[in-house]
Amino acid sequence: MKNFRQQHRPKKSSLIAGRSAVRDAIGSGKQLDRIYLQNSLQGKWIEEIRSLAQRHQIPINKVPVEKLNAFNISDHEGVVAQVARVRYYDLQEAISFVVEEGETPLFIMLDGITDIRNIGGIARTAYCCGVHAIIIPEKGVGALNEDAILTSAGALEKLAVCRVKSLMKAVDELHLNGITVFASEMSAKRNLFDCDFKLPAAIVMGSEEKGIYPALMKICDEKFKIPMLGDFESLNVGVATGMILYEVMKQRIDKGIARGEVSTRG
Repeated sequence: MKNFRQQHRPKKSSLIAGRSAVRDAIGSGKQLDRIYLQNSLQGKWIEEIRSLAQRHQIPINKVPVEKLNAFNISDHEGVVAQVARVRYYDLQEAISFVVEEGETPLFIMLDGITDIRNIGGIARTAYCCGVHAIIIPEKGVGALNEDAILTSAGALEKLAVCRVKSLMKAVDELHLNGITVFASEMSAKRNLFDCDFKLPAAIVMGSEEKGIYPALMKICDEKFKIPMLGDFESLNVGVATGMILYEVMKQRIDKGIARGEVSTRG
């Protein structure tokens, strides 16, 4: 049987409860990680919250009342919002900012990675290797909560995170901005070391169980594999991302286009 790591309950200080309070928080532009909505409720106010959440790209989780009660908030009225610990950025704004700074864009896109330990480890390595932003979908990825931030050693609070409605549309947006999209794929013919990462680049990483969604893989520009001497099924996605990003960083340092300065600290 698969072992699941229990995640900590969100701190009450990070939660906003009640219909008016959640509606006001969204309307004021407060950054929210997600909204938990009681699945048995109906009414005009629910549609209003859904519309506001969609406009501001805030995921909604429909949950039983027991889930809401577990937050230990008695007056939730069927809706609880969790305040984001990270700041979410618009993808196009992030791309434009990097270009205006005169830097060569480097993004990581996460597809279906739900283990927050992997997400935290990826963020930590990404920050150390000069990644400008991590791109995640609204749904299907682990929550960037206290556990994820702790695992990342705070890197998630320093990195830009772009939360998008569709990874497919995000790839289209990257293409429109002249960014080559690479995909890590075990069966690819090309090796990691043969790719040119000195180009403006985005690298897609999929989950260890399912890999990258086939339709998403199809629209990526370049596929590569990490060569292995040992005969083994796959690498941990966090470890694989680290290996890839250090090759990217090496190429960019050699070319003189790496972001930031090389640290000599161990």
